Amino acid sequence: MPGAARLPDRSTRALLPVPGALTVLDVPAVRRWALLTRSVFAARRVEIDALNVFPVPDGDTGTNLFLTFDGAVERMLTHDPHGAGDLLAAFAKALLWTARGNSGVILSQLARGLAEACAEAEVVDGPLLARGLVRAEERARQAVTDPQEGTILSVATAMATAAVEAAAAVEGAEAVEPGGSGGRTDTGLYAVSLAALDAARVALERTPEQLEVLARAGVVDAGGAGLVFLLECLERICSGQRGRPSGDDPPSRRGRYRTEPVGPPSAARPDDGLHHHVGDDSPAYEVMYLLADSDEEAVALLRHQLVELGDSVLVVGGDGEWNIHAHVDDAGAAVEAGIVAGRPHRVRITRLDRDIVPLGHEAEAALHAHEAARHTGSAIVACAAGDGLAALFGEAGAAVVPSGPGRRASTGALIAAIRAQHATGAAGVVVLPNDGDTLLAAAAAARAVADDGIDAQVVHARTAVQGLAALAVFEPGAPPSSNVLAMQSASSATRHGAVTVANRAALTSAGPCEPGDVLGVVDGDIVVVGSDEVEVGREVVRRLLASGGELVTLVIGAGAGDGLGQALAAEATAQHRGVEVSQIDGGQPVYSVLVGVE
Repeated sequence: MPGAARLPDRSTRALLPVPGALTVLDVPAVRRWALLTRSVFAARRVEIDALNVFPVPDGDTGTNLFLTFDGAVERMLTHDPHGAGDLLAAFAKALLWTARGNSGVILSQLARGLAEACAEAEVVDGPLLARGLVRAEERARQAVTDPQEGTILSVATAMATAAVEAAAAVEGAEAVEPGGSGGRTDTGLYAVSLAALDAARVALERTPEQLEVLARAGVVDAGGAGLVFLLECLERICSGQRGRPSGDDPPSRRGRYRTEPVGPPSAARPDDGLHHHVGDDSPAYEVMYLLADSDEEAVALLRHQLVELGDSVLVVGGDGEWNIHAHVDDAGAAVEAGIVAGRPHRVRITRLDRDIVPLGHEAEAALHAHEAARHTGSAIVACAAGDGLAALFGEAGAAVVPSGPGRRASTGALIAAIRAQHATGAAGVVVLPNDGDTLLAAAAAARAVADDGIDAQVVHARTAVQGLAALAVFEPGAPPSSNVLAMQSASSATRHGAVTVANRAALTSAGPCEPGDVLGVVDGDIVVVGSDEVEVGREVVRRLLASGGELVTLVIGAGAGDGLGQALAAEATAQHRGVEVSQIDGGQPVYSVLVGVE
């Protein structure tokens, strides 16, 4: 394998006992890996975008990785797998459908290789994971028509080499101490994941030495950084920990993949003022589409034609479905070649030289005047966890995206809703995620549609009651900036709480809880553990009203007991005379009641 990095000596620590480490990846572990990776890609999206200078400095690698993964996770959650291998295969196929940009397509091929090696496996152990990472690297290299070292491919090669060495080291250790007390028999999976991660990090740090454009910009390869983040999540899962990797701390970790630029400042970074200009040799358009109703011979000819038209050609897939990617000057010719080869669909053409010719002042003013005349006012996209909430937001004119615990709204679904609302003639779109775990997806959707010239802004509403408070001050005729300012103020001024039931044992801020205990939540923190839904709800209301309030909103959930709303309303009015109480049949799952105080 070309350009492989040696396994760092420090990875030998993986042969020591690791309390809680997994011995195999089963279906739940694979799901956790995918969900954790999605959340990390969302959190690190902007950081990866800032590294993106190769092959085109368009600053979208992080966004493409997240959107690719987000769409595939959404499909994965509907799949009922027969084992870990079946789930990996389904996820790899989903990634082929949702892949965006060079990075997304290569990511889909890494997943495809891993799935092929693990096919039919109920669980994935250390040796099988190592074989899977080797096959992943092979598939990624096969996908690229002109492989370059110093890219994600170099990082993948180091990953695969180290995984094989670690698997062999564990096997050798077990041969020396078969069944010994050192715990080595249980560390194979973790040893492979840690070795792959350590080697990938070393290889990523070397990418500026291998690719001059990275050295000039003072960054490592963006796609390689994305692969390292994915492997960090794998190592985290294999270690037995379920949370976000410790490195995922945006304030302290920002910029860790930057180096000293080599060369004149003018070559440094696209966000330092250098953009893709007329006269550059790079193609002007990125063309992507899925190709159906074709065969290997026609696809091989298509690949040859695309190489003649441009560069960054990726043609991947099989079994009647292919994903096509190329950077070309003649986008029409690239699509026409696909029509000859089969049936192109989901065609996406993106201009790579968006800053190619600046408009003169008069032309720019005329364009802005035209856009202002065509689009006015604001529209809303709102996430809702229950039928009652969906109906309420819908009556206010919002495009409603279903979203709740266990099935959060995907970035793709939010993008589609934003585009649909913009098409109605609104100057911009306000997005209400109404859930803290959906904020990142909403922010990514707003960033994605900005590339299409759509003004979408997110109100940081972390609960449905905050979203309802924001909705109350929304003015359809006002510009998006004015609406967001007023809506964010209303949302932030709303204290929120909830009542739910514990589904597992845990240690909370209010003490330990067991499955079936009733939990009271105030401003995102569990403050009450009890056994009676009404009593816990009353305590939540009392705590929220302790600092005053004029309006209490109760959103009753699908599993609420009879009389819960009336009991909490009576508690609110008894404690604070003159307070107004509003009850809404929200129909949301998980939370018996959501409480808001304004």
